[in-house]
Amino acid sequence: MSSIDQVREHMQVIDAEGTPIGKVDHVEGDRIKLTRDSAGAGSHEGHHHYVPAGLVADVEGDTVRLSARIDALESIFETEEGGENL
Repeated sequence: MSSIDQVREHMQVIDAEGTPIGKVDHVEGDRIKLTRDSAGAGSHEGHHHYVPAGLVADVEGDTVRLSARIDALESIFETEEGGENL
């Protein structure tokens, strides 16, 4: 597993199958904060989402690959509004 210390601003975040998830805003403690503009539409729009650092499978070049697929990630995304899952 790669270190969260390798994750940098504006890196592309992809799921385990290579589907783009968003871009890194920055790292906050043990979570990756994604940019608001990569949040998507509907209830996700305009919110920062956070991905637990434990899901980072690899960091290579300007890409962070996660160990889970997007459908699993959506159930564990946290938002800035009180840490609620979406």
